[in-house]
Amino acid sequence: MDKIKTIIDKEWAEVFKNKLVLFSVAFLPLMLTILPLITIYSMQGLSPEEMGSTQNAPDAFFGDACIGLNEVDCTMVYMLNIFTLLFMILPVMVPVTIAAYSIVGEKSTRSLEPLLATPITTVELLIGKAAAAVLPAIVVTWLSFGIYVVGVRFMTNEVVFARMIDPMWLLAVFIVGPLLALFAVCAAMMVSSRVSDPRTAEQLSGAVVLPVILVMMGQSFGLFLLSQDLIVVTAVVLVFLDILMMYLTIKLFQREAILTRWK
Repeated sequence: MDKIKTIIDKEWAEVFKNKLVLFSVAFLPLMLTILPLITIYSMQGLSPEEMGSTQNAPDAFFGDACIGLNEVDCTMVYMLNIFTLLFMILPVMVPVTIAAYSIVGEKSTRSLEPLLATPITTVELLIGKAAAAVLPAIVVTWLSFGIYVVGVRFMTNEVVFARMIDPMWLLAVFIVGPLLALFAVCAAMMVSSRVSDPRTAEQLSGAVVLPVILVMMGQSFGLFLLSQDLIVVTAVVLVFLDILMMYLTIKLFQREAILTRWK
C-alpha cells in the first residue's frame, strides 16, 4: 500500500506540471458545469411556444420522462437529462489525458527507467498509476455535479428537480461514471505502454470517449431513452469489463520490452 501511495504522489507531482492535464482537470469540469446552468437560467420564464411545444410529441421520444408534467416542465426535464449525461462523459475525459501521459510521458522525460528498476511490482505500479488518474476525475466530477445540482435547485421547481435527482441519474453519475473512468484509464495505459509518443497516446486513448458521446447523441435525438434497468445492466457489465481490462493492462505491460524497445 505504501508503494502504491508513493506512485500516486509521484504521478500527481509530475503530470500536473503538464498544461494539457491541468486544462482537462480544472477548466473542462468548470465549462461542463457552467454551460448547462447558463442554458437552464436562460430558459426561465419562456413560454411553451418559445421553448417548443411537447404536447403532440410522441411518447417514444420522451418515454416516461414527461408523465404528469406540463409542456414547460417536460422540456426542462428533457434538457436536464441531456445535461446530466455530461457528468458521465466528464470522468472519462479527465483521466484519459493523465493515464495516456503516465507511461509514455515518463519515457520521454527519462524518468521511467529508474522507476522500472525499483523492486515495485507491475501490479503495484499500474494500480498506482490508475488510481492517480481515476481519483482526480471522480473528485472533480462529483464536485461539479454537486454544484450543478445546487444551481438547478434554485432555477427549477420542485417537480422538475425531483426528476433530475432520480435514482437512475444518481446511479449513472456515482457508480457508472467511476466505472467508465477506470475502463478508460486501463485502455489509455495499454495504449501508452505500446506507443512512443505522448500525443499519439492521447489521441488514441481519446477514442474511448466516443461511445459515451454516442449515447448522449442518441438520447438527445430520441433514438433511445436511458432507463434505470439499462443503467444497472451497464454498471454490472462495466464491473466485469474493468476487471478484464485491468488484467489485460497488466499482462501487456512488459517492463523489459519497454526499456529495450523505446530508444
